[in-house]
Amino acid sequence: MIIIDNLMQVASQIETERGISKEILFSAIEQSLIAAYSKRFSGVEVNVECLLKPESGEAIIYHLKEVTKTVEDENLQITKKEAKILDPGVKMGDTLKIEVKLPGFGRIAAQTAKQVIAQRLREAEKNSVYDEFQSKIGKIITGTVQQVEERYCLINLGRIEAILPLREQVQNEHFQPNEKIKVYIVDIEKSNRGNQIYISRTHPGLLRCLFEQEIPEIQEGIIEIKAVSRDAGKRAKVAVKTNNQSISAVGTCVGQMGGRIQSIIKEVGAEKIDVLEWDEEPTKFIANSLKPAKITQVIIDDPEEREATVVVPHDQLSLAIGKAGINVRLSINLTEWKLNIVSEADYDGSPSKPGLSLVEKLKIEKEKQKQEEKAQEDAQNKAEEDAKNQEEDQDNQSKVPENTEPELIEANDLAVMLNLSIDELIKQAVKHGVKIENAEDQLTSEQVEVIKEKMAN
Repeated sequence: MIIIDNLMQVASQIETERGISKEILFSAIEQSLIAAYSKRFSGVEVNVECLLKPESGEAIIYHLKEVTKTVEDENLQITKKEAKILDPGVKMGDTLKIEVKLPGFGRIAAQTAKQVIAQRLREAEKNSVYDEFQSKIGKIITGTVQQVEERYCLINLGRIEAILPLREQVQNEHFQPNEKIKVYIVDIEKSNRGNQIYISRTHPGLLRCLFEQEIPEIQEGIIEIKAVSRDAGKRAKVAVKTNNQSISAVGTCVGQMGGRIQSIIKEVGAEKIDVLEWDEEPTKFIANSLKPAKITQVIIDDPEEREATVVVPHDQLSLAIGKAGINVRLSINLTEWKLNIVSEADYDGSPSKPGLSLVEKLKIEKEKQKQEEKAQEDAQNKAEEDAKNQEEDQDNQSKVPENTEPELIEANDLAVMLNLSIDELIKQAVKHGVKIENAEDQLTSEQVEVIKEKMAN
């Protein structure tokens, strides 16, 4: 029998600090004692069982043996005659539990027990963390910035740390160590290296959760968030629906004097947020999604493919598309409809013909504009370079080669040219009447030619 002092107290402390239940700890202790005892039978198969009594801290190890007529393996079997001495009521074929009298574990056995407990606790803690954050997927939590690097931030989430990559950070957002920030839990995965948590500040779910936290009517189910579309750090659209006709969904979300929406905007880095009314009628929903542009009409071209044409006044076309196409892009993501924006003057009343989508047209137009700007820049640079070269040529022509200093070369450079060490060069120069004292000495072109000529001969 082994006595473990203060077992319940230690178990309660571990459960509080590391979130590991007492039952898991007790099981780990039993497994560690079994492994430690089994070390005595290195390379031999044995059946061992451990009974732990948490209240008293008593741990009893049993060696299990099958009652047989003849013994082929004394570590696994025992004769009925021997078994009767230990348990008079034993029968043939029964498994006899023999309590092991342990004088104490050796160093190796104790180390084995320690390793087993540590491993089981690590696994239990990983599973506990995984279960905790598995339930938080799709929610936001507050973390502490632990470390700030060029391409990522290390965020402390309490029981685990997570990496916030640069691509998941809002544009122009800068953090400081020990700063508290809110992050969205995208997913968690188990791996050999431990749990890996994926977090984000750009995910549309972050905006949805902020609305749910800030607006009680959403928590109560009076207002629903039907869709969220977001270009993090720039602009977002949130479609909301009221389940109580006496309450305005948009007005409730915006709040008095914009108080509610401003607190959300502040959290996402001054991102512009459009809150709009959701409608089950596609044409109305599409028209709402393109606000603040005024829409003349929405024509459904293909309900199955979810394609529609949106007609707007000519002076509203750029507003409907938005800068770099951001307004229409967010509307397409929000409504999940392929939209073709045309002005009243260009619309002929027929369904839009298959071809390039609006987003593709915008991409082509943007690429074309970039190419034109680059061509203009290249032409300007070439003109400046030509003018500079022409000016240099004129300066060179106007110079009179008077009092020109003779071209000199350092002895060290000459040695490199001739593939000689500086000492060898000095010896050769002295032979041919040229005095060189050190590697920094300057030689004229005539002296260089003399040395080269003499060495060649």
